Amino acid sequence: MDFLAILPLGFLIGMAHALEADHLVAVTALQNKGGKRRAIVARGAAWGVGHTLSLFAACLGVFLLGLQISAVLEAQLEFCVGLMIVGLGGHVLWRLRKDRIHLHTHEHDGTRHMHFHSHQDDTAENHQHTHKRSFANSKTPVLVGMVHGLAGSAGFLILMSSNAKSLGEALAYLSVFGLGSIIGMAFLTMVISVPIMRLRRLGGMMPNLVSAAVGIGAILVGGMLAVESFSTIAGLG
Repeated sequence: MDFLAILPLGFLIGMAHALEADHLVAVTALQNKGGKRRAIVARGAAWGVGHTLSLFAACLGVFLLGLQISAVLEAQLEFCVGLMIVGLGGHVLWRLRKDRIHLHTHEHDGTRHMHFHSHQDDTAENHQHTHKRSFANSKTPVLVGMVHGLAGSAGFLILMSSNAKSLGEALAYLSVFGLGSIIGMAFLTMVISVPIMRLRRLGGMMPNLVSAAVGIGAILVGGMLAVESFSTIAGLG
């Protein structure tokens, strides 16, 4: 197949690549903090940027330095991705714990109400007007994307080795693939932002239940990926 003919395919593959299960879970855990829709989409795009940066580095290492990504190393990187996703899920649950969210009951006009309540603003320190960056608003999405990019670089580099005749061709394909990943993840997070924003407006227990579900889901998906990768490492070792 002519190399120029596969460039559009690279863009589509990049968009589809952003929809893989571990990517979805990791980005959802990052988005769970909330924020304005523009910020949510920006965090998704930042994941795509980090992912592309790692692939660029791996591509340069292979073409310029002759480095190889073995099956064992690929499995080890996937294992790290699994642990990272577990950590993201754990952070979501830790944040719920830190905010001291609990079930609160009170009565109005003879009617008893029940809802989740948080004391995150009870301390004097939190009453100060600060603009600290939150976990989800920091450089974390870029770093998460970079780890994902390293773990997924082996298959991409095999494709490059079989199709690209030069480093320039490899970088051209990588650029459109990366652009597809960035646009794909930005679009995905824009879609994710719709239920997130609605849940935030609902208030009550629903946002906290969703946060707990996201945290537990991330731990399960990351744990399964880590176990599967560890089994692969043991089998190859």
